[in-house]
Amino acid sequence: MTVSPIRLLLGLLVAGLATWFAFDQILDQRNAARSERDSAQVEVTGLREAARIASERLAKAAANDIKHTQELSDALKRNQDLRDSVRGGGQRLFVDATCAAPTADVRAGTGAASLAHAGPAELSADARPDYFTLLDQLALSERMILGLQDHISSFCPTQPTTTGATQ
Repeated sequence: MTVSPIRLLLGLLVAGLATWFAFDQILDQRNAARSERDSAQVEVTGLREAARIASERLAKAAANDIKHTQELSDALKRNQDLRDSVRGGGQRLFVDATCAAPTADVRAGTGAASLAHAGPAELSADARPDYFTLLDQLALSERMILGLQDHISSFCPTQPTTTGATQ
């Protein structure tokens, strides 16, 4: 049984085409795998950079927090020292005060009313709130504002201003 040369050639051609098709499929799979690997490497690089930036921001936020907490502690300590000094008599507070009007019996007396006859000095309405509580609240508010300003300047990117553009 002899095989005709045309059938042999046709069989070799079919076998060659099948081999070429299989090889082409393998090359396509290899190229797809390389593409996936490359995109995964780019993603890993991006994630590492994002982690590095996040780490730097967290470290800066922690440093800002420590700084402002210490400054608040120092301010509250100064306020407490002032409070103790005033309480102990070593220091005086000068506040806006008014004197009450002279009492009726002084006005009816023989001479003109003088400062010595005035009622006892009392704090004016503006100075009546607790001075030291206000100092503590002021120190806390100041630290909070400065901390927020540091946070904004550290973590919020500045937007470029557009000149000459109108909406």
